[in-house]
Amino acid sequence: MSGTIEVKPAPAVPVPKQAVRTARKIKRPSRWTEARRSFRRHWQLYLLIIVPLAYFVIFKYIPISNAVIAFKDYSPVKGPWGSDWVGFKNFELFFQNPVFWTLVKNTFLLAAYTVLASFPIPIILAIALNEIRTGFFKKTVQLVTYAPYFISTVVVVSMTILVLSPRIGFVDDAIGLFGIPAIDFLGDPNYFRHIYVWSDVWQTTGYSAVIYLAALAGIDPSLHESAKIDGASRVKRILNVDLPGIMPTAVIILVLGVGNIMSIGFEKAFLLQNPLNLAQSEIIATYVYKTGLLNADFSMATAVGLFNSVINLCLLVFVNFAAKRITGNGLWS
Repeated sequence: MSGTIEVKPAPAVPVPKQAVRTARKIKRPSRWTEARRSFRRHWQLYLLIIVPLAYFVIFKYIPISNAVIAFKDYSPVKGPWGSDWVGFKNFELFFQNPVFWTLVKNTFLLAAYTVLASFPIPIILAIALNEIRTGFFKKTVQLVTYAPYFISTVVVVSMTILVLSPRIGFVDDAIGLFGIPAIDFLGDPNYFRHIYVWSDVWQTTGYSAVIYLAALAGIDPSLHESAKIDGASRVKRILNVDLPGIMPTAVIILVLGVGNIMSIGFEKAFLLQNPLNLAQSEIIATYVYKTGLLNADFSMATAVGLFNSVINLCLLVFVNFAAKRITGNGLWS
């Protein structure tokens, strides 16, 4: 005997009206209440961030208000808010200045050269150190490459000047052995960017490599074990395990580096600068120093600095957007 069995759905259980009213009365605690609870639970962590937070507020955010003097004819007697308003006059004067494009070109080329040279070398050094199994040799290389970071910029520039001096520098003595006449490296503007960039690479490579070494240490060892079982060589493991593992860190460092591309360091450029190499060593930072402090034109100096900051912000947003689209990693979502 055959037939079909009809299964009827269970009747819906009515929800009492009193329960609905009670559920509606229950409200989520306000954000202020949640913040107070979080502070009571983690007050030690909040205490730790008070000093750095105060630093940024006092020395970074409060001075932003004084950027208004870029739009004024600043007078120290009248102060930032009492000075006469001139609008975009200072920006127009800077854009019409004959040295405007020279400053932008020198700053951009020097910064781009620095980013391109200093970005891949720490990655290569970190991967090489990660592959070394001899503890003593690895620690020695780390010490030798990391130590220059603690040398003052003034000392690095003094060492550079002594090494490249045409009279007492050993570089000219070395090339003199091959019959090449002495070269005034610091007096030739064509050598300025190379001297600046590679002295900076020598000083910062070891420190930057530590960041990538930390990222490499966070890679799951089972990935390398699986690659070994599959017969992957050391080079293939580096290409398929190590590089993808440190890619998020590398992208963030690259985005930050490009975001500061127009804020190339003032100190080293100014110390290496002389009247002979001024054609390539004069950048926005040194121009702001000479205009603002030496010539006491504070409004113009602030306008130039504000222009520089806006360009940096635009570059940061653009590069972060491009990195997010290409690699999926960025500073923010």
